[in-house]
Amino acid sequence: MTRLTWILLLGLSLALVSVSRAANTEMPSLPDWQVLEFEEKAFWATARSRLEILPAVDDKERWELHVLSSVVDNSEQIVVRFYPATGRVLTRSRLSRGKEQRFKSYQYEDDFIVRARQNPGTDPSMSPQEWPVANSGRVAIPSAASTLVLTEPYLLLLLAQRLQAQGPDKSMELIVHTDLNFYRVHLTSGNGIPINADYTVTGQGLVSGKRETVAVALRVTPEGTLADDDDFSLLGLQGEIIVFFDRSSGLPLQIRGAAPRIGATAINLKSVTMRASQQ
Repeated sequence: MTRLTWILLLGLSLALVSVSRAANTEMPSLPDWQVLEFEEKAFWATARSRLEILPAVDDKERWELHVLSSVVDNSEQIVVRFYPATGRVLTRSRLSRGKEQRFKSYQYEDDFIVRARQNPGTDPSMSPQEWPVANSGRVAIPSAASTLVLTEPYLLLLLAQRLQAQGPDKSMELIVHTDLNFYRVHLTSGNGIPINADYTVTGQGLVSGKRETVAVALRVTPEGTLADDDDFSLLGLQGEIIVFFDRSSGLPLQIRGAAPRIGATAINLKSVTMRASQQ
């Protein structure tokens, strides 16, 4: 083989690798739904969660997930910017209100996360982003994230929906970051069970009755030694978590897991706003 031939073959090989990578990260379509709202009532409390996915206003190549969760007098607002094709997180913020108020932000770099906590100042007119910084620092990203996607808990719903659309017996592994902790999450799709749906489609009315489902089970284990108390949850659920998707529409109808101080619990889809058009 001549030197010129070797160079041409090497160039072709690199080009094919580049094309392959481009295909693997091809811009996906936004999910058919724009807003999902879940609700669960237990004893004297009602827990609600609202999730919305939109293209980032200043960067159409990135998406944002907006979450609003509340239970009794406590609420949490989360904003996540991420890569659409993989669910890899770029930035995340979390505003918690209740007995205590705090604003946490996370900037994801290749090997570490820049984490900051801000507490309310004396000026009530300040926005959370302007609150004084209580502490900040870097959190090292585990080496497993060099080969697995690093994401966050709420995005597991979107990624599980994509997995179930591929059919039963499909699986994927991810690294999930909470605050100071990291978890390895193994998702597996399979046949579900009939679920009684009872939700409203904005502008279209009520959907009710028994629906056939596809299930995605989540197996969650710590990635290395936890740096803080175990804090993994999906919509407040822990332990063995299963998400049931409508076999026809692909909507997540129900999430089952364990809730603190309650035990086995199911959180149900209560409302969905479908996307008017792909953006």
